[in-house]
Amino acid sequence: MTDETMTDDTMTNTPHTLAELAREARMGGAGTETSAREIRRIDLSDFEARKADITEELWAAATDIGFFQLVNHGIPQHVVDGAFAGAQAFFALPGETKARHGLRKGLNAGWESMTQVRPSVGTPDLKESYQLTRPHMDGLWPDDALPDFRAGALDFEARCRTVALRVLSCFADRLGFEEGFFDRAHDAASDTYQSTLRMLHYFAIPGDAELDPDAWRAGAHTDFDCLTLLFQRDGQGGLQVCPGKEAEAGEWTPVVPAGDVITCNIGDMLMRWSGDRLPSNFHRVKSPGPDGDRSARYSIAFFAQADKETVIADPDGRYAPITAGDYIQQRIAANFARR
Repeated sequence: MTDETMTDDTMTNTPHTLAELAREARMGGAGTETSAREIRRIDLSDFEARKADITEELWAAATDIGFFQLVNHGIPQHVVDGAFAGAQAFFALPGETKARHGLRKGLNAGWESMTQVRPSVGTPDLKESYQLTRPHMDGLWPDDALPDFRAGALDFEARCRTVALRVLSCFADRLGFEEGFFDRAHDAASDTYQSTLRMLHYFAIPGDAELDPDAWRAGAHTDFDCLTLLFQRDGQGGLQVCPGKEAEAGEWTPVVPAGDVITCNIGDMLMRWSGDRLPSNFHRVKSPGPDGDRSARYSIAFFAQADKETVIADPDGRYAPITAGDYIQQRIAANFARR
């Protein structure tokens, strides 16, 4: 929660109150669009030698609107393209095949379609997705249909984790955490590892279909995690951010997609960990307008989410300590209570 939306739950273990979710529920309108805000691009090249300067750039961008883009991030373009090819191959499988690898509730692993309902809109997002969370993947790999899919997805997930931990190490420096703090909190070898790679397919809309003003490819929301890395395709737009006080006015800034950048945003978990210094802001994926591109949209997101037993405690003691596992469960429970 941001400074202007603090409630009496400060210094409790309730991370996201029903009052705040009611605020999210008010974010479902179309609002207005503005390009006045800059989504800053941060160059990660020569990271170790330039880390101090990169840290200052990341901190400035993150504390401004909580969104920024990474260039020269270290993941080769052919690897990114391969990850998208794998995702599209999976989503092209017959529905009954994908259903055999269905989402395991509470474990954030597997395939789902038209099931995610945002409090902001109350209708399902117009998409399907496939989640990779390392400890929970037994039986969820489409090995028979796509024999190379597993290796490619695991490799891409590992590369995303490396980039995310580089960025998080910069935030750790500014927050006064010891070296390697977030590396230990996101241990891919742990049975309690919670970070997730999510492949997303937003459905094409037939050209003669009437557009539903209450339907969104992804309704307005904040992310539960520490840091989100989002990969998009050139020309497949729709992502918008509504930062800070602009949220109350409903002023949305488009995030222009580019295949060679990673778009990042701060999540609720890191906002709490930072004592609200790093804001987790609303974003959404709008449906195309009457003259917009109605073709399918693909994206891939990596959610860096601390291992379940990791204790989240901000430097100033603003919030009561809570484990990352309990944090996520309380956040999900509050969401369902609001619905």
